[in-house]
Formats: sequence, structure tokens, C-alpha cells
Amino acid sequence: MTPFDVLVLALVTGSVAFSLITLVGFVRLPDVFARAHAASKTETLGALLGLGAAALAFDDGRAVLKLGVLAMFVLVTGPTAAHAIVRAAMRSGVEPWTRTGSSDEQPSPSAHAAPRGEK
Repeated sequence: MTPFDVLVLALVTGSVAFSLITLVGFVRLPDVFARAHAASKTETLGALLGLGAAALAFDDGRAVLKLGVLAMFVLVTGPTAAHAIVRAAMRSGVEPWTRTGSSDEQPSPSAHAAPRGEK
């Protein structure tokens, strides 16, 4: 096994590991806010590692270019979608989970502030 093969295998292993961590986060975390955090962080990194492994494994320049564009798309859309989901949950009145099971403190006023230009 060449060092190049070891690098590709390490990237694939990292991708699978981060994807499994995301799966555990979806199952074990208590609310939409924590689950969105798991999705935006670990799944984005897992997908990028997998795309990096594929880019190294393919020797064709066109395939590497397409994988690079796909990686940029994943890098931008994953965290953006998680942010939109969390913001929609906050605006819908979903209470964040706390250790006691209910939110004793009110969210900060900035969490429900109107977008710029609206008052």
C-alpha cells in the first residue's frame, strides 16, 4: 500500500467517522437546536473529507474540478440550511432544551429581533 493509498483511506475513514458522529447526534441530542449543530458541523466536515478522498482517487482533471465545485456547494449550503432551520424554530417559539426540561430563562431579545430595515 502506497502512501497515496494511505492518505485516501485516511480521508475516507475520517468521512465515515464524522458521518457516524452525525448519526449519533441526530439520535441522542434532545432538540432541534442541538441536532442542527450536529448536522452543520460534523456532516459538513464528513462530506468534505469524502469529496477530498474522491478528488484524490480520481486522476481526471474534470472530475476533480466537479468535486471541487460540489465541495464548495456543500461548504456553503450545509451550515446555511442549519442556520435557517434554527432561526425558523426560534421564530416559531420552540423552547431550547435545558437540564430541567423547560426553559426558565427567556431568550435574549436579539434572538427575536426584527431583521434589519424592519421595526
